[in-house]
Amino acid sequence: MDQIYIYVMQVVLAVGVTVGSQTFKQNDKYHWMFSIVRYVVYDLTIKCTKNLSSMGYDMLHKKRWLNTQLVENINTGQIIIYIGSIAILISNNEKVFSEDFLLLFIAYLILQYPELGTTPLSSISYGVGMACNFYEGYLMHVIPSDGGDFGGFIQNVQAFEAREGIVVPVRKLFIIITKSMYSPPDLQLFNKENRPDLSKLESCSVRIGDYSKSLEDRSRDVGGIRNRSYKNTAYKIHRQRGPPVYLVAECATPLYTLYRVMENKELYDDLAKVNVQDVCDDFCSTLLRLLDRSSECRDQVELVHYDDRDPEANLADVILNRIQQLEPRFEELISVRR
Repeated sequence: MDQIYIYVMQVVLAVGVTVGSQTFKQNDKYHWMFSIVRYVVYDLTIKCTKNLSSMGYDMLHKKRWLNTQLVENINTGQIIIYIGSIAILISNNEKVFSEDFLLLFIAYLILQYPELGTTPLSSISYGVGMACNFYEGYLMHVIPSDGGDFGGFIQNVQAFEAREGIVVPVRKLFIIITKSMYSPPDLQLFNKENRPDLSKLESCSVRIGDYSKSLEDRSRDVGGIRNRSYKNTAYKIHRQRGPPVYLVAECATPLYTLYRVMENKELYDDLAKVNVQDVCDDFCSTLLRLLDRSSECRDQVELVHYDDRDPEANLADVILNRIQQLEPRFEELISVRR
């Protein structure tokens, strides 16, 4: 409703300027009409060049072949106006583009130049914000050492290895990025129970009294909460041949939060039209960039994409393939018992 009021005020202002300047003449009404139609074409053409440039940049630098957000934001009404305006000009033997288009385009580019070095707050996407929150609010609590009792993620994994007499071939936190964004309470729920020929995940978080077969928890006072617990879960992958393979893994909980939001769109109407794939892409690319820049978390987190909608895909095998890529000697390593 506010946009309607602002639009009406702009119309009134435009009429006032026109009447006040006394530039409108009755015998020039056709000239005015064709000029307005032509400038509509100019404006929409310039907007189109900006969108096409954005898509080209994404294709070249972000390896995103189609910016679905831009495609979804295409205004059908503007397309109709654009085609209709061109048709009006052509049918009346009027030029679609005249020499003033170049001048208007140059003026537009000049006005855009001062904004190149600025990043308005509104340009921060939902996915970027989720990645920053996940990094600062979670990973920074479970990966680096705090300089005190908690020696960091690697030391925590080593303690688990020593306690269980096993070897974790890749000492990284595997973050599972599911296609649907759904995260089960236990990753072994992704196992294909009707396929005994496939590898299977099993959690190592069984507690016997105060003893835990998974990684040790870390407690920290955060945001007024005393002894807030942060933890990771170890898993082992049972294979048809060979000993089990151990790792530390979990799903990307921010994406699961987005999954819940999408399931309750009537409650979150501001996000009802968000493009989920773009949000996921922004989340993953931003998180990878943060991890690469961070001296405290670099090389300790691995993102693994898993299409949980594909009935033929098996998470355990997807992870095994990634472990093979990261550590080709993993079979030799896991044969060692401490």
